[in-house]
Amino acid sequence: MSLEQIFKDTEHKMKGALDAMVHDFASYRTGRATPAVLERVSVEYYGTETPVSQVANVSIPEPRQLLITPYEKSLIPAIERAILKSDLGISPVNDGGSIRLNFPQMTEDRRKEMAKTVHARVETTRVSIRNNRREAIDGIKALEKKKEITEDEVKSNETKVQKLTDSYIAQADDLGKRKEAELMQV
Repeated sequence: MSLEQIFKDTEHKMKGALDAMVHDFASYRTGRATPAVLERVSVEYYGTETPVSQVANVSIPEPRQLLITPYEKSLIPAIERAILKSDLGISPVNDGGSIRLNFPQMTEDRRKEMAKTVHARVETTRVSIRNNRREAIDGIKALEKKKEITEDEVKSNETKVQKLTDSYIAQADDLGKRKEAELMQV
């Protein structure tokens, strides 16, 4: 593996760790309604577990409400059961042709609990980024052992990897602070 390939792989993995964190953040329930909270909710549809977003139209009629309109009316009970089984903590309201999810105002304790979850997720991402740094440095040292690069090149490339790592960790911290600020808004 060449130096260029090591840097390319490392940056790709670090970006992937950040993207995964952002994806997880989208499903965290804040005080506002967002269709992303339903990403982990699946409904049995013709014998297959299918995400709610693929069997129903999900809209936001009000800031604290989701409206789920199934493409087939027969899916309403299955969607209700799936929502009740999920960890959303919201009771669905069936109005005959659609399901409404009313998001209550989050309590301060719940906000603090969610902030802790955000901190834990940011730390997981930071660990992943640091592991990617370690793998890159191991790859660089392997090139030195094969006599493909010199000791000076090892030091300069380790510095480059560290700068890349610092950049991605700073981005993760920034995204975590933004999500925490969003959670703490009343």
